Amino acid sequence: MAGALARVEQRCAEKGLRLTPLRRRVMEALAESHVPLGAYELVERLASDGEKPPPMSVYRVLDFLVSEGLAHRIESRNAFLACGHAHEAGEVALFLICEACGDTREVTSHAVGRDLAWAARAAGFEPRQRVLELNGLCAQCRERN
Repeated sequence: MAGALARVEQRCAEKGLRLTPLRRRVMEALAESHVPLGAYELVERLASDGEKPPPMSVYRVLDFLVSEGLAHRIESRNAFLACGHAHEAGEVALFLICEACGDTREVTSHAVGRDLAWAARAAGFEPRQRVLELNGLCAQCRERN
């Protein structure tokens, strides 16, 4: 969690952006979770800490965090996850999503990024996002079955 929060603080300081209390609270909630959280789940989690923020404000914060590369949107879940590291050029983020418990891990790959870039160029396609989602079972859930 500390790494993700430190990245938010650093990015805001570098770009002269405000790290509002709500931005900090949303990032803390995302960083504490190993499962992607939807905006309304975040509203409820933040409400347990005190004041319940308006959903639209949470959506704006999530848009900010994603646009700054500090969080990822997990498309298949319409949910969000903190990003704890900076991505290098040519790198693809792979999200390993457990279908049983929802645990989601981010791993990166230059090799996959290289192959996808080659395939996209060959098709005359320019990708905007370099993110893949893989669904399956995590090691703990596989052991339980």
